[in-house]
Amino acid sequence: MSFRRTLGLVGTLFAASALAQSESTPATVTAAEEPAAAAVTELTDAHGPTVPGNVEAGQSKSAVCAACHGMDGNAADPQYPKLAGQHERYIARHLGLFKSGERNNAIMLGFAATLSPQDMRDIGAFYAGQNALPGMADDSLISEGEHAGKKFYQVGETLYRQGDASRNIPACTGCHGIAGSGNPGPPYPRLAGQHAPYTVAQLTAFRDGAAHGKGDNENIVMAGVAKYLTDQEIASLASYIEGLHFQSGTAGSK
Repeated sequence: MSFRRTLGLVGTLFAASALAQSESTPATVTAAEEPAAAAVTELTDAHGPTVPGNVEAGQSKSAVCAACHGMDGNAADPQYPKLAGQHERYIARHLGLFKSGERNNAIMLGFAATLSPQDMRDIGAFYAGQNALPGMADDSLISEGEHAGKKFYQVGETLYRQGDASRNIPACTGCHGIAGSGNPGPPYPRLAGQHAPYTVAQLTAFRDGAAHGKGDNENIVMAGVAKYLTDQEIASLASYIEGLHFQSGTAGSK
């Protein structure tokens, strides 16, 4: 056997031996340790702390809000809510929910992202001091169905004032007041004069299970209230609410 052939045979045997060794002893791969996730920081007064809002400061800080909500909080486009006359703490709370993502709205998230809790109180104070323009309820007659012959807003008026115990629908007056003034304590929002299309959108979302907040901060009350409402009842309620005003506590069309 020649030297060249002998060398080739030895090389082949060595390679085979190495292959057998690698097959019998698989390599061990150790994954790199992942860094711990950053803790989620709740939006609380600890970021401030806050004091009651300053109207003048709020007016300046609300300038960017005017494009959708109007200079004085009376939105011209009914898809956007009127903020004029709304309670300070209610506005501040919901700006906080937008910022934390607990109330889902991509547009409002962008605007609220840079606001401090005190900014939110100031903006709320400014809008709380503005006068909401009155709306008008739809008093056209319903031509067919179980409510035929009634004025359109009257279906909503009955639900607003009395609810429907047979369907576990409470009266809206319990939280929002007979004239739609709300309650700044809990806080329950002012509804009087709100644009009907905006109210329809909100009630429909509540009926579909939407809730603002998460965990202990979650408000599921409206989801439970709206789940039994029909489309017609939602539209009629929204119309009645738009016609509410403080002078008489009745629909604006009456």
